[in-house]
Amino acid sequence: QVQLVESGGRLVQAGGSLRLSCAASGRTFSSSAMSWFRQAPGKEREFVAGITWNGASTDYGDSVKGRFTISRDNVKNQVWLQMNSLKPEYTAVYYCAAAPSRYIVRFRSEYDYWGQGTQVTVSS
Repeated sequence: QVQLVESGGRLVQAGGSLRLSCAASGRTFSSSAMSWFRQAPGKEREFVAGITWNGASTDYGDSVKGRFTISRDNVKNQVWLQMNSLKPEYTAVYYCAAAPSRYIVRFRSEYDYWGQGTQVTVSS
């Protein structure tokens, strides 16, 4: 099992930057790909970014490519999401999730382990 706790969400102005953190515990963290999803009010939870178990490969949702960067440290058991050039439409609850494999999975239905989420609000 993996336990996940997100932090770093807050109110930020459009064009600003924010770094989200996800602290993980559990034996399987270092062998799991990790992802960030987000869910805005009235919308489905969507894939934002993913990183393989060893950090060698990353993947991003189309709307955040070039703006967001996902990274991880398997010694510190942490995953981060650096978010730059933020837009109001990025306002959502951001969730960290542990994938069921070493490789990135985009489909939220495949994930068993989620954090509680952290609120990001981008003002215009």
